[in-house]
Amino acid sequence: MIVGYARTSTTEQKAGLAAQLRDLAAHGCDKVFQEEVSSVDKDKRLQLEAALDFLREGDVLVVTKLDRLARSVKHLLDITERLAAKGAALRILGMGIDTGTPNGRLMLTLLGGIAQFEREIMLERQREGIAKAKAEGKYRGRKPTDAGKAEELRRLVSDDGLSPTEAAKRVGMGRATAYRLIKEGA
Repeated sequence: MIVGYARTSTTEQKAGLAAQLRDLAAHGCDKVFQEEVSSVDKDKRLQLEAALDFLREGDVLVVTKLDRLARSVKHLLDITERLAAKGAALRILGMGIDTGTPNGRLMLTLLGGIAQFEREIMLERQREGIAKAKAEGKYRGRKPTDAGKAEELRRLVSDDGLSPTEAAKRVGMGRATAYRLIKEGA
């Protein structure tokens, strides 16, 4: 059986998801698992886990691009080991790779390493750019939270028993900020 997996990082990437689903259908996937979740949250990728659990001996997992499946070489190798243990293969359409062959397994490992290297270089450049912008006074980061609002938030949650979401609405701050402040012991 040919099983497809499609993923986008955000709900705003509907066109990217539609393109993946189109390509997987054109490749003849019998079943497709799809989700909208960041690859960084690999522990929360429930549809990927469902796809991996679904696969049986002789099946092929198909993705359109490597970055739709894994973000690091370690994660990629974990997935390919799980597939190999089941007797299943991985096919990456955009790279023409099929791990059902020795050459395909070699190319996947090499290209996975290169992809991780490129990502690390990109993150390094991003950090350098942020440092330069900070030095030039063009980057300030997150605005500090008003101490009075943080105190009011704490009181509403602990003393009045409000949920962090409701307390955040009342003091005029974002829900994520409220949870961060509570976690930090605001």
